[in-house]
Amino acid sequence: MELLWLVVVGSLIMVLHGVWLGRPVLRKLKYSRQFSKMRCYAGDTLEMIETISNEKRISVPWLRLEAMMPASFIFRIGSGMDISQGNIYQNHKSIFTLKPYNRITRTHPFVCSKRGVYRMETATMTGGDLFGVWRSSKPIPVQMSMIVYPSLVNMEDMPTIYQVWQGEVEVSRWIVEDPFLILGVRPYGAGDPMNRIHWKASARTGELQVYKQGWTADPQSWIVVNIQESADMWSVVTRPELIEQALRYAATAATDAIGRGLPAGFAHNGYRAGGGRDVLRIEPDYGTPHLEMLLEAMAETELKCLVPIEQFLQDEVRWGEEEQQPRSYLLITSYVSAGMQHEIIRLQEQGHRVTILPVEQLKSNSEAVGA
Repeated sequence: MELLWLVVVGSLIMVLHGVWLGRPVLRKLKYSRQFSKMRCYAGDTLEMIETISNEKRISVPWLRLEAMMPASFIFRIGSGMDISQGNIYQNHKSIFTLKPYNRITRTHPFVCSKRGVYRMETATMTGGDLFGVWRSSKPIPVQMSMIVYPSLVNMEDMPTIYQVWQGEVEVSRWIVEDPFLILGVRPYGAGDPMNRIHWKASARTGELQVYKQGWTADPQSWIVVNIQESADMWSVVTRPELIEQALRYAATAATDAIGRGLPAGFAHNGYRAGGGRDVLRIEPDYGTPHLEMLLEAMAETELKCLVPIEQFLQDEVRWGEEEQQPRSYLLITSYVSAGMQHEIIRLQEQGHRVTILPVEQLKSNSEAVGA
């Protein structure tokens, strides 16, 4: 009889405990997540900061937060989370105990190992009483987008041909006349077209005078990445390390050019996240905002071919005929086919410069040590 009463009383206590602490466990709880930076380069170390607060006068015996994170976010061991690792995503679990009117902030260091655009939308909050009589869950919206740029390459590790392209762009900025930059007048010379004659100045001096034009400081510099790893490849890249290296070269070239006050554009023949079926082509421009646009486009690049590189170069030839604007191309590619070479020659005949920056198979660690 005493045992029966003990069971009855114990059960009643468990039910009351569940009703008192478990049923309202998720009420007046606030959760937020933020990163120390929303834009970074691959290989950078960041921090994820979680803050949860209990804004009621009842304790929370236990609370579990679960969220799906990209597998490329490498958290340090002992970061206060239970992590179930997958190939694309990883499931994170954090356990909290909250006193009344209490707030807890946790900081989790991690490394962004791969470039890309990562979107995180929700987390799941689950709580209950100590005995498990009551348990409830609800999703928490955490709309966030992390943009990870390709990592930059040290200048001494760039292929030698890059220095040649760099020098050509630097020199060409002073040898192209700008028809819109008028510095004054000068005497007429052999070969000057008639539409440059300044008639009022000629009448005033008694000799033919022409407009004196300045030199442009805006060469059309284009950084182009060939997403195809070989002439036979069409759809999905099978050797991603080659294209990732090409994007690292492109990010380095864009950062270097814009850092030296030169405009740079970017294009590739692949798909991009949310980009539809149009080939990416960002016109050259200056400044940090433009550089961020280029780097973001590189982060969004998918390893899947949209159009063959030969077709891409044919379109450049067509645009070159229409625009009549000299360009300097840095074509970053792992191969050059006969079709590509034909289109490159056509571009050069139009007066464009085309520099091919080769991308080779990366050495393994053992090969690198042996070298």
